[in-house]
Amino acid sequence: MNIIIRKAQKNDMGAVLELINELAIFEKESDAVIINKDDLIRDGFGENPAFHCFVAEADGKIEGMALIYFRYSTWKGKTVHLEDLIVRENFRGKGLGSALYTEVIRFAAEQKVKRTEWVVLNWNKEAADFYRRSGADVMEDWDTVQMDERSMHKYLENKGIL
Repeated sequence: MNIIIRKAQKNDMGAVLELINELAIFEKESDAVIINKDDLIRDGFGENPAFHCFVAEADGKIEGMALIYFRYSTWKGKTVHLEDLIVRENFRGKGLGSALYTEVIRFAAEQKVKRTEWVVLNWNKEAADFYRRSGADVMEDWDTVQMDERSMHKYLENKGIL
């Protein structure tokens, strides 16, 4: 199998969206994806791209992707956040995920960031074990906190802002 890791192009966003939907199914959130291919193209390839994306091709077909963006830590400075690293189920265990992971870490090192960070579901032991073996610290004492659009509006309404 010939594996190529490369920076994603606009015309890859259909395959990237397929992978995002596959991940949502894997994470038991199949109805959670609300973006579309045009959103990915607009947000990733405009004047000020919101993200960078790498794709993994196996024998000429996109079978994996990693989507990252820059963040800023008040303690560390500029960081890279790995939002998602996805490999199609039938290609897991064949080196695509590891190759994408390596590309993300290489990119972050070239950007001279102080940290690369991401979140792993606590039930995804295989992924967490892979990250630990790579030298990453899986921090079990931090909880991810999120507020969706509906909750943000409700909060602001309760504060009399909306």
